Amino acid sequence: MAKYAHNYLSFPFTLGVVAILLMWVGWNIPDKMDVAWLKAGGGMVRHKHPPAGRFNAGQKMIYWIVVIGGSAVAASGYLLMFPFYATDIAGMQWAQMVHGIVAVLFVAAMIAHAYIGTIGMEGAFEAMWDGTVDVNWAKEHHSAWLDEATADGPKTPPPQRRMAPAE
Repeated sequence: MAKYAHNYLSFPFTLGVVAILLMWVGWNIPDKMDVAWLKAGGGMVRHKHPPAGRFNAGQKMIYWIVVIGGSAVAASGYLLMFPFYATDIAGMQWAQMVHGIVAVLFVAAMIAHAYIGTIGMEGAFEAMWDGTVDVNWAKEHHSAWLDEATADGPKTPPPQRRMAPAE
């Protein structure tokens, strides 16, 4: 059953990777600010957070790990699911190695990402849960994004109540 689930779930996995690519590619192009962020260790080494846009270099790295790693796992998996349609035995062996190695590295990166996004960084889980961040948290972690967002003056914050269906 696990093999069937693995094979059939490859199609929604691939659609998810494509959706992630299309939805956030514009926000995840590396720039000079990311180099400075990496040199400062993302604020974890010197305990002073460097400026960052909407997504910092660490978040952009996770994005590209998902897009590139997910694409490699999907492509190699399809070669294995449909043997000898696009490659010979040597290609199948390469696909097997790529699929296994990239999948293990991908899972390790996702475990690290889950740790940092939940208990590894104060405020990160709340930001992920409801899609908003405190102004002070934004100043500390994404100051360039906050400056850009508030350049036109303060904007009306979203309502703090839960959304209710229209009746």
